[in-house]
Amino acid sequence: MPVLPRTDLDIFPLTLGTNTFGWTSDREASFAVLDAFVAAGGNLLDTADLYSVWVDGTGGVSEQVIGDWMAARGNRADVVVATKVGGLPTRPGLSRENVMAALDDSLRRLQTDYVDLYYFHYDDEKVAIADQVRTAHELVESGKVRHIALSNHSPERMREFFETATREGLTVPVAIQPQYSLLHRADVENGYGAIAQEFDVAVLSYFSLASGLLTGKYRTAEDLEGAARKDFASGYLGDSTFGVVDALVEIAETHGAEPATVALAWLLAKGVTAPIASASKVEQLPALMAAPSLTLTEDEIARLDAASQPFAQAA
Repeated sequence: MPVLPRTDLDIFPLTLGTNTFGWTSDREASFAVLDAFVAAGGNLLDTADLYSVWVDGTGGVSEQVIGDWMAARGNRADVVVATKVGGLPTRPGLSRENVMAALDDSLRRLQTDYVDLYYFHYDDEKVAIADQVRTAHELVESGKVRHIALSNHSPERMREFFETATREGLTVPVAIQPQYSLLHRADVENGYGAIAQEFDVAVLSYFSLASGLLTGKYRTAEDLEGAARKDFASGYLGDSTFGVVDALVEIAETHGAEPATVALAWLLAKGVTAPIASASKVEQLPALMAAPSLTLTEDEIARLDAASQPFAQAA
């Protein structure tokens, strides 16, 4: 299994996204997904204090489910827990005071005294990068956070964070979480990827399956009608969207695999450390867990590159 740079964290090269917990999967279904994920060799869980605020305005539900599950299974030491701060409406921003309070809230819900990976979920431009760096360092020094990571900073602000931390001899993030998929390539390929290479950082992509569009379940825009993720998926719709899906399906058929497996294998071939993908029920997991074992040919990668080229262009 890959080791996150500058850490002792061995992770399975597929991260379980848990934003479905308390949304499209109830407590029982969430426990079943978690059990199956670990049984299949997975160990990195990605959550946030924000999840799933879009359901009823209350965040922390996903963290609470994970905390209850770890307490019931007695397996905290066997899983790698990543959570985030900065996006919850009741705990907004990256001021030192807010981050410290939000972390304590997350630890209480997760029923643990530390998190392995703590993301600054969204940048807070009211807080200078130098102050964010100092807060991050203090978190690690406290022992409540093992490692720091960044998500939705702009490439410019993210680079400043890395440069400042490196120059000052303070905690340098070990991972970044950009959006990256066959239907959203430009951010990584024109910005974040270079930062990851320069500073030796793991890339853990979110929306890796483009809110379900890359599972092959939806072959036309009409297929999305009534889907729980319609609002999320609609942002990917364009003239080339279903051409990418068609190419995925055809390549998957040659491997006897699922389109989701191929979409995730493409990300791994592009250097992503452990793409994030969620499952609201156990039956969806095998296609995700199979990705690290699927090797795409150079021709297949080139075909997917070509089909998704419009999504590699900066907006």
